[in-house]
Amino acid sequence: MDVSNILASHAAKFQSVTDEKETPLDVDTGFLTVTDLTPIDEDSYKSNLEEYLQVTARDGIQALVAALYGLPTQPSPDGPLAQLPPPTTQLPRAKPLPKPKPPTKWERFAAAKGIQKRVREKKVWDEERQEWVNRWGRDGKNKEKEEQWIHEVKADAPVDHDPVKAARDVRTSRVAKNERQRLQNHARAQAATGGRDERKKDIERTLATTRISTASMGRFDKKLDGEKKLRGVKRKFEATETSVEQEKQASLAVLSKLDGDVKRVRKEKGAGDDVLNVRKAIRNVSKGRGGVALAREANKKGARGKRGGKR
Repeated sequence: MDVSNILASHAAKFQSVTDEKETPLDVDTGFLTVTDLTPIDEDSYKSNLEEYLQVTARDGIQALVAALYGLPTQPSPDGPLAQLPPPTTQLPRAKPLPKPKPPTKWERFAAAKGIQKRVREKKVWDEERQEWVNRWGRDGKNKEKEEQWIHEVKADAPVDHDPVKAARDVRTSRVAKNERQRLQNHARAQAATGGRDERKKDIERTLATTRISTASMGRFDKKLDGEKKLRGVKRKFEATETSVEQEKQASLAVLSKLDGDVKRVRKEKGAGDDVLNVRKAIRNVSKGRGGVALAREANKKGARGKRGGKR
């Protein structure tokens, strides 16, 4: 019985995963990428684009899967996991490498004494609560003395001694000390990395601000030795002769600004667009005599009406 045809049809269903090309594929298992450097076949690309792309993608996936099966594996609950090697493709950075920070005062001291850095855990065990609590922050262990219900007071303590306030002051003083040390480290780092010019500009800017903070804008203040004269803002004047179009635009800008100011004042007063000039209305009704004369006339009319009623 001849079974060659059956074997040939069966072999055609399962093609080989190896693909031989003129230029071998560049497989980087660290990034799980495959780069095909083979030049594009223009005839196949133009005749049937979809088939050409599918064949190229299939060849790349086959090469990547074959490389993954050759890597060492480790067992896991989800199945064997392949250990990826370090990437070989060098990718460009979007930003330059950060400059190394200069060591702080404590880091220099620790390096000189051979002290190893030890990271403290964020959680500590509380014997009273029998649970793990935060070392700092909300419900932190560092606030234990402030929140306890009984405090031990020394015999020579003053009458108005508050142990809760004393414990809180100690904790806040530690926080202030850490912040002060952080600022000092930052200042030393700036001085070491060439931040002296920025510090100098900051001091000059602060000095210039304080010099004009007096009532005379620093005109009658005592000058320091070697103090530079402040450079004021140079005034800019418009040209005396301009074109008709520029003059028109300037006039329209002034009118629009005035209109905007009037609308803003009306909105603040809450009177809307119908604003009544009270003084002008009184002058019109009293025929120029004023509000006092108008009030007297109204009082006289009221007195006559009362007399007529008594009759």
